[in-house]
Amino acid sequence: MAGKVYLVGAGPGDPGLLTLRGKACLETADVVLYDRLVSPEILLFAAKSAQRVDVGKRPDNHRYRQEEINTLLVEQALAGKRVVRLKGGDPFVFGRGGEEAQVLARHGIDFEVVPGVTSAVAALAYAGIPVTHRDYAPGFHVVTGHACLTSTSSDAEWLALAHSQGTLVVLMGLAQVAAISHRLMALGKAADTPAAVISKATTADQQMAVGTLATLATVAADERIVSPAILVIGGVVDLASQIAWFHPQTATITESEQEKEGRECPEEGKSPSSDLAQAVRNT
Repeated sequence: MAGKVYLVGAGPGDPGLLTLRGKACLETADVVLYDRLVSPEILLFAAKSAQRVDVGKRPDNHRYRQEEINTLLVEQALAGKRVVRLKGGDPFVFGRGGEEAQVLARHGIDFEVVPGVTSAVAALAYAGIPVTHRDYAPGFHVVTGHACLTSTSSDAEWLALAHSQGTLVVLMGLAQVAAISHRLMALGKAADTPAAVISKATTADQQMAVGTLATLATVAADERIVSPAILVIGGVVDLASQIAWFHPQTATITESEQEKEGRECPEEGKSPSSDLAQAVRNT
């Protein structure tokens, strides 16, 4: 009998922001294929018997090509396994969840999408920045930093962003922060537009640097902001000084029930040994 695949959003970092449905899927999974931005604590919700495979992509190191991940999903489901594809944030927000769902549908495999809390909204909330506000931003746009310099990203699209009154949220944009700022200013965005960069949002290691569109690259470097980070551009950034509520230095991290039961989690950056993982490379 064929199994089932669950495309689960793990949320932005804080394990407490995982949905109840996502937790339930992990608890009954036979196989968990997880991305690099998934909190290690969230993996503790998976049963001891579940195979855990790190399929995360890094800018300079793709441990698994997307085609290999697709193959793993299909093969394990056809073998009758309950497979959780665990992604940071929401699987359908720049998470290739839509592509993987298409693959599963083509192979006639049963699947379920479990939405997650996207960092495009949660990171701002934890920094005291509402993504919309009646007095500052009537809407918002979410793009990736990679889109800034690609040939498929037209000046017309960026011109619209530059002149929008809404909040602009850029995921995976730290490496391109200078290029993004320059492009927006060249297309008419005011240099003094409030801007911020938020790193490791919703975790005890959260950092934020605040400046303007013209100074954002400099303040990010001065504050030694590291990835994963999100850029926020727009008037709502000014509200952080008024309504910031999350203070990472005093955050309390509680032991999960899974830890109390002695479940083990793979070390960060370490790929679990798995015949499953090797099998796809031999096909």
